[in-house]
Amino acid sequence: MNDPIPRVEGVVVALGDRPAVGALALAGVDVRVAASPDEVRAVWDALGPEVGLVVLAPAAASALGARVDDLGSPLTVVMPP
Repeated sequence: MNDPIPRVEGVVVALGDRPAVGALALAGVDVRVAASPDEVRAVWDALGPEVGLVVLAPAAASALGARVDDLGSPLTVVMPP
């Protein structure tokens, strides 16, 4: 029987400002704090191939824009505002 829930392999990373993503560390998420758009883009560019999912704070998603759709980018999800 096929598993109905798709699985993501790799490290789960949360990216954004500390108030938005900090608590996710309690769930074992690799939290990467970035306060400015330039910091967000630098952290995004430094993500390695081991990253399977990135949870983005809304401001981080805005800073990245269409970059999250680039071929080879990890799967992303944006937190609600």
